[in-house]
Parts: sequence; structure tokens; C-alpha cells
Amino acid sequence: MNRSKFIYLTDLILVFVFVLSFYTGVELHIAGHGINHATWHNWAVFHTIVSLLFMAFGIIHIRSHWGWYGGLKRKGCKGKGKVVLLLSIVFVLVVVSGLVVLFFVNGANSSIGLLHYKTGIVVGALGVLHVLERKRMLYKGVLTCVFGKKKE
Repeated sequence: MNRSKFIYLTDLILVFVFVLSFYTGVELHIAGHGINHATWHNWAVFHTIVSLLFMAFGIIHIRSHWGWYGGLKRKGCKGKGKVVLLLSIVFVLVVVSGLVVLFFVNGANSSIGLLHYKTGIVVGALGVLHVLERKRMLYKGVLTCVFGKKKE
């Protein structure tokens, strides 16, 4: 598989797991306000699995675009780059807080869990902007790589 096809397939998977991670995180938060622990637990397991996939594909995505980060030193951050840079920073905060919750927090309603939830909402908003700014490129890549045809 060539590099561009790998990048587009990674991006396509990343969009899918991004939506699932955000959705399950919101459902987990809602379930935390209920009285049914089994429901909360099921959403917690689903959110953890999907979010670990999101983290893995997010790291692959960042690694495949690593040259952009190197270019920040030379060119600075302009236009769309500000959203990407902010998304990258908040993504790191969400990953770190999520791993802390996963490995060091027992139960619901912790302060670090609430921080994770709030930064997750910010990642959700910035992620939607990031995807929308690149929707044409993503669509073109899907047509080319998945279906083997170019958009006319």
C-alpha cells in the first residue's frame, strides 16, 4: 500500500472512531447522572475501547503529517494551522487525562474525569472544524483510494 492510500485510509478510519469516541463519551457522561451502574459501566467499556482506537489512529495520523509540525518552526502558525495546533494540544490533554482516569481513578465523578469530559468536548468541536476544513480532500482521497476512481 502506498503512502497516500495509507494516509487516506487512516484518516477515514479516524473520522469514524472520532465520531464514536465523542458519542460514547457524551453517553457515558449522561449515564453517570443515572442510577443504573450497569449502563454506566457498559458505556465506560465501549468508550474506553473506541477511545483507545481513536488515540492509536490519532497518533498514526499525527505521525504521517509530522512534517507539518516541523514546518511550524520555519513558517509559523497561520490560518487553518491555528485550529490544527490547538487541536493537537487539546488532543494531548484529552489523551493524558483519559489515561489517568483509566489507570488511576476508581469510580465516577472525579475532578480529572470532569476535566477529561470538558476537554473532550473541545476536541470534538475542534475535530469537527478540522474535518470540515478538509472534507474535499478527504472525499477525493476516499474515491481514489477506496473505490479506485478519481473525481471528475
